[in-house]
Amino acid sequence: MANQKILEQKQKIVDEIKDKVNTNASIVLFDYRGMTDEEIKELRRALRNAEADYKVYKNTLMARAFNDLAIDVNSALEGPSAFAYSKDQIAPIRILTDFAKDHPALNLKIGIVDGEIADQTKLAEYATIPSRDGLLTMLAGGMIGLVRDLSICLDLYSQQKEEN
Repeated sequence: MANQKILEQKQKIVDEIKDKVNTNASIVLFDYRGMTDEEIKELRRALRNAEADYKVYKNTLMARAFNDLAIDVNSALEGPSAFAYSKDQIAPIRILTDFAKDHPALNLKIGIVDGEIADQTKLAEYATIPSRDGLLTMLAGGMIGLVRDLSICLDLYSQQKEEN
């Protein structure tokens, strides 16, 4: 029988995982086998720059936490898994996808975005979405175009009135 102290430590870790799932907008499980220490440091730096992070937990503890939350990701918990998380829905997905292009050892397994499970194809789809700043820039550009067109129309209308 396991020591009570060990069980309490494991429960704290399970609670930590559940807290990270509940408080972050996106979670990505990925396989990091074959990556060097330098590559892992580079990945961690890239994630931190995007206000994201990752942590490695035992699969049994992650499975227990996800089962407690009624999220079925057990198929993705084979082999070593790292757990990337962020309050931004897209940032960790994009960073991990871009990083995987240059580092084939990194393999995305499954994600949870706003409470919905996303498989590898859905994660690849999410990775193509521009960042929040990029989307806001696109929106502003579209709005500036409308204002420009309106000002041109008003100017032409005023010129037409002056001629009459």
